[in-house]
Amino acid sequence: MDVTLLGTGAPAGLPRPDCPCAACATALGGDARAATSLLVDGTLLLDLTPGAAFAAARAGRSLGGVRQVLLSHPHDGPAVEVPAGLPQPGRVPDGRELALLTGHRVRAVAMDAPGTGYAVTGPDGRRLLYLPPGGAPAGLENGHGTAEPYDLVLADVVGRPDGLAKLRAVGAVRPTTDIIAVHLDHDVPPGAEARRRLAAAGARAVSDGVTLTVGRYPDMTEVPDVPRRTLVLGGARSGKSVEAERRLEAFPDVRYVATGGTRGGDSEWASRVALHRERRPGSWRTSETCDLVPLLAEDGPPLLIDCLSLWLTDAMDSAGAWDDAVWADGGERGLRGRVRELVAAVRATRRVVVAVSNEVGSGIVPATASGRRYRDELGRLNAALAAECEQVVLVVAGQALVLRG
Repeated sequence: MDVTLLGTGAPAGLPRPDCPCAACATALGGDARAATSLLVDGTLLLDLTPGAAFAAARAGRSLGGVRQVLLSHPHDGPAVEVPAGLPQPGRVPDGRELALLTGHRVRAVAMDAPGTGYAVTGPDGRRLLYLPPGGAPAGLENGHGTAEPYDLVLADVVGRPDGLAKLRAVGAVRPTTDIIAVHLDHDVPPGAEARRRLAAAGARAVSDGVTLTVGRYPDMTEVPDVPRRTLVLGGARSGKSVEAERRLEAFPDVRYVATGGTRGGDSEWASRVALHRERRPGSWRTSETCDLVPLLAEDGPPLLIDCLSLWLTDAMDSAGAWDDAVWADGGERGLRGRVRELVAAVRATRRVVVAVSNEVGSGIVPATASGRRYRDELGRLNAALAAECEQVVLVVAGQALVLRG
């Protein structure tokens, strides 16, 4: 089964008409995208968009063999003209299935937002799932057992990463599933930044006009490699926690490890904690602990550790590192032992881990000996953990700079 992507952009396209934002200003050439529309084996058209016939011609395809046109979402703009010879577009009621004369079976998948998803099984038995913009499958939480996996998923990965997490949770998306981001809008700067964010979710983007063979990557070098261990560094309010959370929001059952505790009576700290909690997907679990080594040793879902700088504060408290005499009389040796134990656990872990830490070495030199000690030990900790991570990212002013991976 072959799928030609006549467009891969949001319903308004990319760049959006008359939008002055930076993403739209740089969405040129191969990063410019028409509204998403799919042509399956030349016989099934999913979403009719303006200029579909011309887009098909540019891709070396024809709409002359189309026998069914299905719409996935409401069209808010002017009515789209149906090219001569095409059947009238329609929607399939949720849960209903069409059997086409061409040997394709199409089942309508209920969404949690206006729109309809389509699961298509080709004559060769290959399966694809196409989801509308802003939508995620509904009702998967109440499912039982493991779903049959799809070979290809085309979805709004940027806008609804939780939809991908739901599919992973029930086994409908597995490591061998090719995940293609469609309905791409100006939420993410196009080009390298978009590719980086999608790769973190195990997805990729292709240009308009590309034809995919379901069940086979056109080039194995394009398969996204989700790093098993990632260290995210950044200064205060740099966006490092948002970057770390974004890397795991397309995965289910993430365990969020908060190392800062509750700090009873500190209302400002409580508001910070509440803000972090509100950002997290509802399926994530939270553990408030600095005992990281046992968690890293266990098998289980991905860990998001936020943050290592607070873990170091706790470790230095335990070692008596703030007192010069205690530091000289075994405190330094004890702290280094704790750090080596943590680094070894990160090296040995089989879990996906995203860890956050502060980058303080570029700031003002602390005025106290204990402050300088903390800065130095954090620098050593960051360097040691970075050496064990497949990917290291530095976040500056909300922009992620890849240092490794």
